[in-house]
Amino acid sequence: MKIAILGFGTVGSGVYEIAKTLKNIEVKKVLEKDLSKINIATNNYDEIINDKEVELVVECMGGLHPAYEFIMKAIQNKKSVVSANKAVIAKYLDEFLKTAKENNVEFRFEASVGGGIPCLAGIQKIRRVENIDKFYGIFNGTSNFILDNMYRLENEFFTSLKTAQKLGYAEADPSADIDGYDVTNKVIISFVLAYDGFIKNEFLCFAMKNITKEDILYFKKQGFVAKYIGEATTKGNEYEASVMLNLFPINALEANVLSNYNIVTVQSHTMGEVKFYGQGAGKLPTANAIIQDILDIQAKISFNPISIEKKYTYSSNLFKHKYVIRSNEELKGNFERIDRDGNNFYHYTKEITQADLLKLVEEKDYLVVRLSEY
Repeated sequence: MKIAILGFGTVGSGVYEIAKTLKNIEVKKVLEKDLSKINIATNNYDEIINDKEVELVVECMGGLHPAYEFIMKAIQNKKSVVSANKAVIAKYLDEFLKTAKENNVEFRFEASVGGGIPCLAGIQKIRRVENIDKFYGIFNGTSNFILDNMYRLENEFFTSLKTAQKLGYAEADPSADIDGYDVTNKVIISFVLAYDGFIKNEFLCFAMKNITKEDILYFKKQGFVAKYIGEATTKGNEYEASVMLNLFPINALEANVLSNYNIVTVQSHTMGEVKFYGQGAGKLPTANAIIQDILDIQAKISFNPISIEKKYTYSSNLFKHKYVIRSNEELKGNFERIDRDGNNFYHYTKEITQADLLKLVEEKDYLVVRLSEY
């Protein structure tokens, strides 16, 4: 199969590197502004679109535009597309799937969630047999590196962030990771495969950047480790989802996921809990997942048909959970307990809904952490 790669950065060059080792994949063109990077580079996308030998396009550009336009143009010209771009997929997946079906080609996106971890394929395989009760996990390696660095080395948040940036785990602008946009996108994409519905970015998301060294040390004394978790579950035609810090007991698997690693858990009736663990990003792990999608398309392998027919409504009153709210003053409310540690007050709620939680915090700059039930 002859393919083209859009973008020759970290992931694109990784796809090329692995493809060179395989006899049944040939990279014919690479869309790249810097033509000196590789001898098959072109800066004219029409060259790729008009090349009938190119059967599949790998989109490794990132961002919304022109990635959206390039993906749509490839599909409309009857070329299958594989992408790792969670931002564009989370926003336009319904359009991509519909257009791909109309043109009798494939749109695949395993690498968009969990990098090299085959968690989306795992969700599809479970769905062949039964419904999924819920999924949750550490979906973002940058946030996990920061929290792990704070816990083990007792560093401040921004010290840990700078270390992550120095090591290449965090971008110069880290907002997608520390404000929750990246995890939100991955929850939306995972939801499609788990529940056959395409939801929008309308559910609860608390940024992780409010957590401090003092918070980490306080939670450590209580026997907890903080992790940044995305999750979703459904009840009938309603769903609940969230992206926020969770507290895990020190012996929990999630509490012991170190550095930039990810872990995604899928829960169903007969399987119980299945956990997918590994590197959630990086050049070769992500490229490996893209190559796996290419090989599946070539071999006409589909683990479970993707459907977005079901309609779900977000509800902030669906389930009840316990939370911890940290502020620098004692809050009024019916709390189970309130601890004072230095200048901080830690308020432990009873089991309350997301709607009740939002009333308590009233969009103020408190730290909000969920007491994990897992």
